[in-house]
Amino acid sequence: MATETAPPPVLTDRMILEFERPIIDLERKISELRGLSTESVDFSSEIRRLEQKARKLQKEVFAELSAQQKVQLARHPARPYLLDYVGLLMDGFIELHGDRSFRDDPAIVGGLAQFDEWEVLVLGHQKGRNTKDNMHRNFGMARPEGYRKATRLMRLASRFRRPILCFIDTPGAYPGLGAEERGQAEAIAKALQVMASLDCPTISVVIGEGGSGGALALGVTDRILMLEYSIYSVISPEGCASILWRDPAKISEAATQLKLTAPDLLELGVCDEIIPEAPGGAHRNAALTAAKLRAALKRHLHELVELSPAELIERRYQKFRKLGAFVEQPA
Repeated sequence: MATETAPPPVLTDRMILEFERPIIDLERKISELRGLSTESVDFSSEIRRLEQKARKLQKEVFAELSAQQKVQLARHPARPYLLDYVGLLMDGFIELHGDRSFRDDPAIVGGLAQFDEWEVLVLGHQKGRNTKDNMHRNFGMARPEGYRKATRLMRLASRFRRPILCFIDTPGAYPGLGAEERGQAEAIAKALQVMASLDCPTISVVIGEGGSGGALALGVTDRILMLEYSIYSVISPEGCASILWRDPAKISEAATQLKLTAPDLLELGVCDEIIPEAPGGAHRNAALTAAKLRAALKRHLHELVELSPAELIERRYQKFRKLGAFVEQPA
């Protein structure tokens, strides 16, 4: 039985980001004119003019987004989450629960599903749509039992050579005292170790924010894809500004310096492909974004399923060995 999740919220004034407000104001005027149009009063020419203006404005605004504005889009409260994409991309999703050691962690959702021609394991972080749901999901911040559940399910999928699709969307692993007492670092390290040695095809998609080791725990895969306005970083801009400058006014600079946007990470070789989002971001048209994601996942899966287990493991090893660069100087 598929897991239930609250529907994406209606875009309210409180949810609108400052840089997208002029675009949405224009769209609201267009909607009002459509409502006023009758057989005797025709506003079609004015509507067409405003539609052209809105498209042009949207193109101009989104062509010049700063790193911090992309961070805001990655965290947008109306952005599609894991279970939204499961509903749009998968058939017959059956959620699997528990780490067989402590308990189930709702911040990480995993289960079996049919994706196109493949039977796959779906794994990912899940945030909440409202206060109650966010308390249940812990704002997408997984505890050790979440990562141990993920490790258990990945081993299960590998046993039957089912492809694994991971959806990353978390501020980071939960840093609470209980999580540390139950071995948060060990659970993440084990997930990294297991992912590196899986003999089935694996793909990660950063659909929102990919923060720190909590994101990396689902990111040691054959291919790493990023949605256009997602982010992936060792630390949040807020945390970076606090540590380096002790000044919240430096958050925007920190976002720029961290190189956390999809184009930055594609250039650095961390990301393998950027998936275009719907105009204005995934929250404006989740179905269109999901259709583009489906095409990319199918293309990569077709390539990966042709490889033997030994080839998959060796290529994965070489992929991560190449990440990063350093220069050694004699003492």
